[in-house]
Amino acid sequence: MSRKLVALFLGVMLVFVALAIDITYVNATKGEKYERQVLSQTQQSYDSRTIPFQRGSITDRNGTILATSEKVYNVILDCKLANTTVKDEEKNDTHPYVDPTVAALVEYFGLDETDIRDRLTGETTKESQYQVLAREVSMDAKKAFETYVDEYADKKNKELDENEQAEKAYRANIRGVWFEESYHRTYPLNSLACDLIGFTYSGDTADWGIEGYYSSILNGVNGRQFGYYNEDADMEQTIIEAQPGKNVVTTIDVNIQKIIRTAIENYNERIHVQNGADESDTGTNRQTKAAKNIGVVVMDPNNGEILGMDSSDWYDLNNPRDLTPFYSQEEIDAMNDNETMEALSAIWKNYCISDAYEPGSTAKPMNVAAAYSLDVIDDDTLFDCEGFETIAGQMIRCGAYPGTHGVQTPADVLKNSCNAGMMQIGQKMGAAEFLRYQDIFGFGSLTGIDLPGEAYGLVHTEDTMGPTELATSTFGQGYTVTMVQQAAAFSSLINGGNYYQPHVMKTITDSTGAVVESNEPNLVRQTVSAEISDKMRSFLQGVVTDGSGQSAKVAGYTMGGKTGTAQKYPRGNGKYLVSFIGFAPVENPKAVVYAIVDEPDVENQANSVLAQEIVKEIYTELLPYLNVFPDDTDGVTGEGSETGTDDPNVAAPVQEDDTENSAENSNIENGGLTNAELDLINEE
Repeated sequence: MSRKLVALFLGVMLVFVALAIDITYVNATKGEKYERQVLSQTQQSYDSRTIPFQRGSITDRNGTILATSEKVYNVILDCKLANTTVKDEEKNDTHPYVDPTVAALVEYFGLDETDIRDRLTGETTKESQYQVLAREVSMDAKKAFETYVDEYADKKNKELDENEQAEKAYRANIRGVWFEESYHRTYPLNSLACDLIGFTYSGDTADWGIEGYYSSILNGVNGRQFGYYNEDADMEQTIIEAQPGKNVVTTIDVNIQKIIRTAIENYNERIHVQNGADESDTGTNRQTKAAKNIGVVVMDPNNGEILGMDSSDWYDLNNPRDLTPFYSQEEIDAMNDNETMEALSAIWKNYCISDAYEPGSTAKPMNVAAAYSLDVIDDDTLFDCEGFETIAGQMIRCGAYPGTHGVQTPADVLKNSCNAGMMQIGQKMGAAEFLRYQDIFGFGSLTGIDLPGEAYGLVHTEDTMGPTELATSTFGQGYTVTMVQQAAAFSSLINGGNYYQPHVMKTITDSTGAVVESNEPNLVRQTVSAEISDKMRSFLQGVVTDGSGQSAKVAGYTMGGKTGTAQKYPRGNGKYLVSFIGFAPVENPKAVVYAIVDEPDVENQANSVLAQEIVKEIYTELLPYLNVFPDDTDGVTGEGSETGTDDPNVAAPVQEDDTENSAENSNIENGGLTNAELDLINEE
């Protein structure tokens, strides 16, 4: 046993001796190679950095930049290099790079000298080779700094005088400063089209508007730079270039957007002055709104393109968290975090797609067209307006009450906005067919517009629609829609019956400008026949020439449209949403314009003229801009017309009042709807 143990011990020792000899041999013959591999791995890990991508641009249909990413720079300080120790002539340790470097950084970037010196001397930072001193410095500031540092670098001392030589030596001691590329998102037009464009939270994340919907397309792929040692132990680097994001070319036209903005601003100013403000008083920087909400949609009815869209809360896309245009400083200071976020979300949302409301009489054209499609009415069908209808034992009054509209054709029902006639049409259709056509026109469903935050709206089902609900729905009360739903449905009504999906993206291009994707018009379905569409255009032209929409008429152009006045819940509170939706020219519509004024800041809110004036101002500028030539020779101008008013206190030959549910002219509590149903509508 002893001999075996000795033999085992000697064997183990021989193995260790052999391993030691082998290690010595490897180190002598291949040590340099393995050393370079270790250095390469260490350096690669240490000296790699991200090269940020450039987010794609957003432009309007004509190439005007709406959002872009500008190259900026982060100022980086290599504290270890700046702190390099140098022996002077007397062999003393000195730090010649600190003072020149600090002075240049303070002068050219406005940095805090104390902060820089604290980083250079701090125990945790003095050896750091990556200290971010400033972010998003402009290219001009970077170039100014580099010009200062390099001004004398290429000049020989014999070419310089004594002072210049000293300055050259001083500037040569600026060490350890380098620049890291980055990008800053900027919006050249500030608040214009803010609801549509949206903004980025940081360089590459967004939730709102086009920025949010197309964020993954606008984003590119980061690159990478790696440092390493080659086989000769020389430092080299590999660069994987960043891939820029793609660009979104929108259907929006900046000039149309400006026309919309001006019309809304002029409305606000008119009402502001009307309410007693001094016309020359500019007040504070806070926005003056003459309604709870104002929304405008301009749409090409022939392909679903959104040409312009705006609402009345305008925020600066370059400073989206600034609440001062909407609240006083005292109000802002009093907000907690949740209240601040709620306030910001309220101004960031797009009213035209995110808010649902009862449309009022702008719903009537679709309902009349549906009745024609079902063959339950024709041009010879007559309706007798006695000023009211008795539905399920309840009397629902027409706007003409205590007068009457008398015997009317379907065209007259629309021209006079007769609710009694509409209720009779609803009875001929029946609830099931009425609801089927609501679905055909897209109510209660998302349009699929390429913007985040679209609402569904709330419509009845066969279980919830009784006779009273059917009656009120025929004139646009008791269910809710969004502006984009209404605009898309109305466009199909007057374009030959083609329902196109509304959209804001026209094409997507790469960084070279080449088109990689086109958003072709998406024909979703046929809503009505071409013959019925022609008929409805004629009927709606009568609304503008002889009916309730005369205040929207633009001289020289044929136009059609429909007014709306919806009383808001709870009924009888005096709050209304007034609207007008129009198209021009009549025979070949080029643009649908839809305007809403929600709770106008006037004594009598039930007046659709307020919305008509906005639409008229837009069309006055829009039609010539679209190269639409005047085509109206009948002399109807719309100037001074009083027949377009919804105000029951204004005497006029033709008067619309969609507010038969109000306390003063109706015996039906809540317009025939239950409190639970109205609570759902209000909630929506």
